[in-house]
Amino acid sequence: MLYLGIRKLRKTIKKQLKIKVMKNEVLRWKPELVKMNDLEFDKNLFVPMPTGKKIDSLLSGEGGLMKGTNFAFIGDPGVGKSTVMLDILADLHKKGNKVLFISGEMTSIDMYGYVKRFPKFGELDILFLGDYIEKDPIVIMKSVLSEGYDVVLIDSMAEVCTNVVDFHGGTNKNAESKVLNLLEGHNKGENKAKLNTTFLIIQQVTKSGNFAGSNRFKHMLTGMAEMRFVEGGRCISFSKNRRGGQMDRLFYSLATKDNVQWLHTEAQNVEF
Repeated sequence: MLYLGIRKLRKTIKKQLKIKVMKNEVLRWKPELVKMNDLEFDKNLFVPMPTGKKIDSLLSGEGGLMKGTNFAFIGDPGVGKSTVMLDILADLHKKGNKVLFISGEMTSIDMYGYVKRFPKFGELDILFLGDYIEKDPIVIMKSVLSEGYDVVLIDSMAEVCTNVVDFHGGTNKNAESKVLNLLEGHNKGENKAKLNTTFLIIQQVTKSGNFAGSNRFKHMLTGMAEMRFVEGGRCISFSKNRRGGQMDRLFYSLATKDNVQWLHTEAQNVEF
């Protein structure tokens, strides 16, 4: 009993000391307030990267992807997330942007099937993480990304994190944090080419169909797009976009070869 009493007293003293230290830190340190008129950025950061297709109006108010941003894409199984994102990536490549596809689950054989239907995918630089299952996926991605890219597609965040957990152990949350640290650095241009990389991230959803990811992941996102089967076909729309893109549904078709067909927009007045 005496031991338990002493232990409880030590915990109380430790807690009181911790509170005192925290109060002193608050008195000594205050966060810095910012006025946007006092800040300056490289003008190139605000030059859009257009695909030349209808999707540009959804990606930003300027028409195209903006540098150093992050977009997540979620949606129904089989709605064509990978195909649509690869189509966007290939169109950006054709416009002269340096792009990369990081696949967490697809194999080169799977990709070969895609290329037969969409030949322009054959020109993309691709990192198949499954080819390096005995190596640290974080080291592999660091090595490849260090060159510097304008736009990188990740398919999918969940699969990449699974690869990290398989190698390092630990939790999915810790794995996600490692990946997000890497992405954040490249958003800021921390690579050989000093390019502010934009990431297009395919993300899995919960059983209820909602975004599956940490608060940090959500806060890092410039935009969130949903791809759904609705009456009238397949469509994509943004539920969040800090760069002011059009918020209507844009319908698309995967019925043709070579390109995704962007069809028509429709006011988003009905919830998915």
